[in-house]
Amino acid sequence: MNPWAFELHPEVLALTAFLVGAYVYLVRVIGPLAVADGARPVSRNNIRAFVAAIALFFFASWWPLHDISEDYLYSAHMLQHMIYSYFLPPLLWLATPEWLARTLIGRGRLYQAVSWFAKPVVAGVIFNGVVMLTHIPGLVNMSATNGPLHYSLHVLVVVSSLLMWLPVCGPLPELRIGPMATMIYLFLQSVVPTIPAGWLTFAEGTVYSHYGDIALRLWGIDVTADQQLAGVIMKTGGTVFLWTIIVTLWIKRFAVPFRREEHDYRRSDPAPLTFADVEREFAASEPPHENV
Repeated sequence: MNPWAFELHPEVLALTAFLVGAYVYLVRVIGPLAVADGARPVSRNNIRAFVAAIALFFFASWWPLHDISEDYLYSAHMLQHMIYSYFLPPLLWLATPEWLARTLIGRGRLYQAVSWFAKPVVAGVIFNGVVMLTHIPGLVNMSATNGPLHYSLHVLVVVSSLLMWLPVCGPLPELRIGPMATMIYLFLQSVVPTIPAGWLTFAEGTVYSHYGDIALRLWGIDVTADQQLAGVIMKTGGTVFLWTIIVTLWIKRFAVPFRREEHDYRRSDPAPLTFADVEREFAASEPPHENV
């Protein structure tokens, strides 16, 4: 057993190449036909987000993180899922311009289905349901030795995460929710993962037998420490990321309007009062009336 033995993973290379090729084709060929004459199909921010998303996907899915997460450390498996759930999906949405989303979804039944699943309550329930499902010990142990099931669960995690992020930063304005609703929505998404995270952190004994039966302990991390590290990654990683977004939205919503030029409490120097100003005010005022 050698955790650092190189694995090519051609399926990951093929999927990465397909995603890059499809994005380039849509932007260069379809994009100019979908936008107004002279307009750029994508912005620099779209391109930066796409490059970051592909880099994260490749890092999480290829050697060595994939091999370590599948055969040695559950904490590495948790890091992989954190990337698929919290970091990759918003970057994919930020890389998608509105015209591209409308081209792919259209205005028919697919659009109606996406609109229904993108409702915050529906998307949130699905996302958190998948979070709980992917931590069931029997399913985790089975997926570690079953390739199709393993990849199917990864697809389920990514799809449910894309739905969860769609009301927050999706490319379709009519499906996005407001700043206050977004803050409440993201706060709720940070609550449910606390359950499996706390369970992993304080569990006694081996939760996932697949990782407990490994003879070679990478970096000397025993199974209990591995589970506790996985719980910490799940709790702190997701919570810190979501709360960073919440605080940023709060500052933009409430702190930015209080600009210095609008709320300057320094005493201003009034213009000097002259005798001519006093005479003008007396002339403009009405004489007092005597009561009879």
